[in-house]
Amino acid sequence: MTGMAPSRTRTAPSTASAAVRPVRPWVVVLAACAGTFLVVLDVSVVNVALPSMRADLGMSAAALQWVVNAYSIAFSGFMLLGGRAADLYGRKRMFLLGLGLFTAASVAGGLAQEGWQLLAARAVQGLGAAVLSPATLTLVTGAVPEGPARTRAIGTWAAVGAGGGAAGGLVGGLLTELLNWRWVLLINVPVGVLVMAGAAVWVREARTGGGRRLDLPGAVLVTGGLAAFAYGIVQTEQTGWTDPRTLLPLIGGLALLAVFVAVEARTREPLMPLKVFRARAVAAANVALFVMGSATFAMWFFMTMYAQNVLGYTPLQAGLALVPSSVSVIVGSKVSPRLMPLLGARRLAVTGALITAAGFAWQSLMRVDGAYVTEILVPGVLMMTGVGLVITPLATMATSGAAPGDAGLVSGLVNTSRTMGGAVGLAFLATVAASRTAGATTPEALTAGYALAFRTGTGVVLAAAALMLLWLPRPAAVTPPTAEGARPRR
Repeated sequence: MTGMAPSRTRTAPSTASAAVRPVRPWVVVLAACAGTFLVVLDVSVVNVALPSMRADLGMSAAALQWVVNAYSIAFSGFMLLGGRAADLYGRKRMFLLGLGLFTAASVAGGLAQEGWQLLAARAVQGLGAAVLSPATLTLVTGAVPEGPARTRAIGTWAAVGAGGGAAGGLVGGLLTELLNWRWVLLINVPVGVLVMAGAAVWVREARTGGGRRLDLPGAVLVTGGLAAFAYGIVQTEQTGWTDPRTLLPLIGGLALLAVFVAVEARTREPLMPLKVFRARAVAAANVALFVMGSATFAMWFFMTMYAQNVLGYTPLQAGLALVPSSVSVIVGSKVSPRLMPLLGARRLAVTGALITAAGFAWQSLMRVDGAYVTEILVPGVLMMTGVGLVITPLATMATSGAAPGDAGLVSGLVNTSRTMGGAVGLAFLATVAASRTAGATTPEALTAGYALAFRTGTGVVLAAAALMLLWLPRPAAVTPPTAEGARPRR
């Protein structure tokens, strides 16, 4: 019996390790990237198909807007709850649950015969995305050991996510023009089923909650607060910023979030331990993601509108025109992990923001009779290359600065910061553009409005660069020293 004791001692660690670390990390990263691509793609892929949906289902203009908003509000509102659920109930379980909801809702939406059925399906899609999205990043960070390899994996995750947002217009245009609007949703089904099958076989379960219970009051407050705030933001598109229908949900959402913070400070097992914000990297990176997202998410909207409403492109042509920008954000995200050891995460993020600001400034010079190369191609490539360089260091810093038991929560926080920043920024910049056009729809007026939005966006991105320069931790070592003991550069 004594001779077997060493054998138990040797095998126990490998068994425990196997329960946490998957056998094939690249398969886990691939599954996580596929999940995040679907989630981000569906934020914008339906935009091109909206006129076809309206004609087929007889929807009003107001109802049509909710095809987008129902998804966005559910996605934003439940994200933090989805992140904490991954910690408490298991990353694989929440990944499969979220992807299952998302895929089933895609079937329901693609087969909808009435407008309300489509809206309900989009809301359930958003809920599934909120559960799925935080789990994708935690699967990546859990599959790859901390260090350069994890940074590369996060770079891939960021590139695929950014590419999903960039590809929305092109994919939507292709499917709507070649097939019909229903395939904008139904295309998710075979992909979702394939990814679920792969994840069920190859991904190992991991949870870090240690028997903790879900903080139900905190979950209700933060979900209600984020959903109400997101609802107020989308209302600005119809009613403006000063209408009571906008102000009440905005103020109510902020009030619920304030109560949430107060409750979390006193709760024994909080949904969001406020201590996570004591990590400078977590706090600074999330604020930077929010500010950057508030400008860069709107870029796709205004570039598409400029191409179609001013230059006369068809939806498909507009999508194709932005393909180089889509490729650029992927290239930037893939190059970013190679540059981090040379420049450090902080310097790389600031450099990327400055490149993005240069692209915004160039784009603000747009003309009514502009050429494709100078008005769309070059500024778009600049903007999106910079964005690709920014996302990876910020996501790496935000997740590396958190305790293992808060990995899902911090991943949810990262995605919430990006999503809410994009919603707030689009609403704000759309208001800025509308203030210049003053209701006019001539190409000259629209160009002036879009140009003002990009000038304002330039200032926002420069503010994000200054924030990162002053607040992000100076050491580049969000990735630890190498085995040879090399120290990170400053």
